[in-house]
Amino acid sequence: MVEVIMPKMGDAMEEGILVEWLAEEGDKVKSGDTIGNIQTDKATVELTAPSTGTLSGVISKAGDTVPVGVPIAAILKDGESLPDGWGGGASSKVAPTKVEEPAPAEAVASKPKEEAAALKQAEPAEAPREAVAASAAPKAGGRVFASPLARRLAEDAGLPLEDLAGSGPNGRIVERDVRAALPKPKPAGIAAIATSDRMVDLTNLQRIVAERTAHSKLNVPHYYVTVEVDVEALEALREQMNEENQEGKLSINDFIIKACAFALQEQPHINASFENGKRHEYGQINIGVAAAVPDGLTLPVIKDCGNKSLRQIAVEVRDLVGKAKENKLSLDQLTGSTFAISNMGMFDVENFSAIINEPNGAIVAVSTAGKVPVVVETEDGDDIEIRSRMKITGSFDHRIIDGAVGAEFMGVLRTYLEAPTRLLS
Repeated sequence: MVEVIMPKMGDAMEEGILVEWLAEEGDKVKSGDTIGNIQTDKATVELTAPSTGTLSGVISKAGDTVPVGVPIAAILKDGESLPDGWGGGASSKVAPTKVEEPAPAEAVASKPKEEAAALKQAEPAEAPREAVAASAAPKAGGRVFASPLARRLAEDAGLPLEDLAGSGPNGRIVERDVRAALPKPKPAGIAAIATSDRMVDLTNLQRIVAERTAHSKLNVPHYYVTVEVDVEALEALREQMNEENQEGKLSINDFIIKACAFALQEQPHINASFENGKRHEYGQINIGVAAAVPDGLTLPVIKDCGNKSLRQIAVEVRDLVGKAKENKLSLDQLTGSTFAISNMGMFDVENFSAIINEPNGAIVAVSTAGKVPVVVETEDGDDIEIRSRMKITGSFDHRIIDGAVGAEFMGVLRTYLEAPTRLLS
């Protein structure tokens, strides 16, 4: 008999979630076959059969959280049987936890009549739009009495003031009268607006990210350094390179990854982790890039960035992000980061700070590049130009990276980004 155990997929992994069984008890399996999926602290990965035989003695169900190394099933060869007590003793070690299923929509909707009546009574009375419009607004010599704010709101909404009834002094139309007449928007794809609070289960990945970010924020002394980068030259170089190679287009993020790699080569004390009261400086630069996936957030890792060209990095990033969205990343592609990048440039973000991805000692948060007025020095004195600028904020672990050191690193990173041809070497 060979036990199927919850595997340890990463140094920080202490437990995993059995997402689903792909093989059923009694099925014949071969060594290496995918028999299920498990959720690690990084992503959903395949659970493979450790031996050839019949899947038997399944202990854990889909949704159970199981400590690393604890058996969840067994594989029997022909003629073998489960030992006495199998499942009872093992399951006591598992102590699975399962997220409660959300209450059915019918149960949520079927409140007692008394509660529904109380809720309805508590709602503020609102006259229908037709009733509001049926009463003409007061006029004097063809003029409608309305406050300046009401006039502006009505004009923006395309509502004729003459059709509204005023509730202000002497029948004057005020803001609330216009707002009451506005059509109530409905969220796209939703038949009715919810009338009560609801509890929404987090996905397995969201729960893991919540635990890890809370642990990092509570236990790692963060500090933040923001620099503004002029990306005029970078944008021009990127446009030129993309015109020359339409199929392998480069993104700003590709340049940022390469710039971080060069900056980390200059300052290896940033490419480090806090371990047992010491700073562990890594010899290889492995940069994790935060990627949004349907059920949460994951961090695929580009290995050995210091020895890869800009275009090699671009190809690898596209491949990893694509696999992340399809939930096809391998364990090796999800582990081993020594530094991380979180880019929200596509969301029109002015600036933000990221939480350090333990055990890394630093992460940079990239905001949106935009045109801003900038004071520049000329031979005739100061002048103002419109230039493309982008803010980048570094989050650092103060236990191993002092404030001045973090600030120096951000300065080096900015220098590389503002002289992007250096990233082509």
